[in-house]
Amino acid sequence: MDTGQLWNLLSSDNRPLLIAAGALLFALIAIALSTGSRRRYQEQIATLRERSDTLWREVDDIRVAQFNHAGDSAAPAHSSSPLDDARYRTEKEAYDKIWPQIWHLHDRLGIFLRAVEAGEASGELRLEARHAALEARSLLNRNRPFCSEVVEGLCTRLIDTEIKAHLAACQHLDLLKDVSNASSSHDRRVLQDKCHSLHEGDARDLINQLASSIRQRTI
Repeated sequence: MDTGQLWNLLSSDNRPLLIAAGALLFALIAIALSTGSRRRYQEQIATLRERSDTLWREVDDIRVAQFNHAGDSAAPAHSSSPLDDARYRTEKEAYDKIWPQIWHLHDRLGIFLRAVEAGEASGELRLEARHAALEARSLLNRNRPFCSEVVEGLCTRLIDTEIKAHLAACQHLDLLKDVSNASSSHDRRVLQDKCHSLHEGDARDLINQLASSIRQRTI
């Protein structure tokens, strides 16, 4: 093609055709680039989806292995049921409220009994132990529907035992005031032995059983 033919091709009469051809060429290039980008994007999405599926399968395998090797079947910590999970949380919340107060009762009563045995002033300690027992009983009654029967029974027996020890210690204090009673010395020894047996023996055994039962239910 000589210079004259090229000039005629670029003349104003052929310019719209050239513009259209250029636009078509540009569109074809854009479509090709877009198709390539879409293909690469789809390949990346497929790769990510495959990796995600593999990861979830591994997580499911781990969950199944943990469930199969769980040492305590009573606690629904690995349960897949939302209802079981809700029940577990409700029961654990009840124990989170009851256990600190049960221990507080045991601790306060122990301090009161030691003060009585030592002949020290124990008026305020006596009231603290009494209030701790009342609060423990109230907390248990409010949360009784959410406790297992075993835990409920242990809490009830423990509170009753601590109250009996508290009453025996109060009787011991009353006898100390009654110096005219000839048998008061013997009675005081009997009551002192009773307090020690109830608090250090029965109550301590019950509180250990309670801690073990709560641990089995929640951990």
